[in-house]
Amino acid sequence: MNSMNTNYSIRDEIRDFWSERAATFDQSVGHEIFSEAERKGWQRLIRKHLGEGQGRAALDLACGTAVISHLMNDAGFKVTGLDWSDAMLARARAKAKKRGTDIRFVSGDAENTMEPRDSYDTITNRHLVWTLVDPASAFKEWFAVLKPGGKVLILDGNMGKETWVKGLQKLWTEITGKPAASHMSPEMMARHQKIRSRVHFANEMPAEAVVDLLREAGFTDIVVDRKLGDIHWAQARKMPFLRGLERMVQDRFAICARKPG
Repeated sequence: MNSMNTNYSIRDEIRDFWSERAATFDQSVGHEIFSEAERKGWQRLIRKHLGEGQGRAALDLACGTAVISHLMNDAGFKVTGLDWSDAMLARARAKAKKRGTDIRFVSGDAENTMEPRDSYDTITNRHLVWTLVDPASAFKEWFAVLKPGGKVLILDGNMGKETWVKGLQKLWTEITGKPAASHMSPEMMARHQKIRSRVHFANEMPAEAVVDLLREAGFTDIVVDRKLGDIHWAQARKMPFLRGLERMVQDRFAICARKPG
């Protein structure tokens, strides 16, 4: 791989990876929603930062199978889901048809959406920022797509941060010879780590680093919200013990920021 095509190759690999994950994506806790308690937690968080939709235009970036898109639709937003994996979009469209929702889905790159400028009241995304090759440029793109006064809501976390539970998982593997339970095969996990090693947030992704890039892009009134315990507890109850414990201690957060106007 040479420097002329490094970015393209990373982006291409990311798209292919998530396209392959599409078939089993909704089987994983933390992707699809498996309890009413978790659903209510997400709905609370969305309304806390974005209010009621009231027909306002929302762009859900890297929408995957449309889990967040449907939560936004339930809150009354007019939702467009964007993803560059055709496999994910196929499942998102099938899910929307089954549920009878009018969510619009488009194929596109979250770092260069090609959506009209000043056209959305809010932008949402979950577990996207860590995959960005150039988050500074992506945030500028999101700033441009938002209407003046519009908000972005980022749902993510500092997954690369070491926790005492990760240490416990490693010890368990050493003692038993069995890896900790995972929703990915060893081959897919290796590909995941290879991708992670080449994106902007290759190691840790502290909320403060994301905030700095949002501020550089022009966003104001930036709020970091770590009060997600109801969501994480609901997810942890559906996971194997060590994975559930890890979910409870991870530094996961929501970041809400506004475009002045």
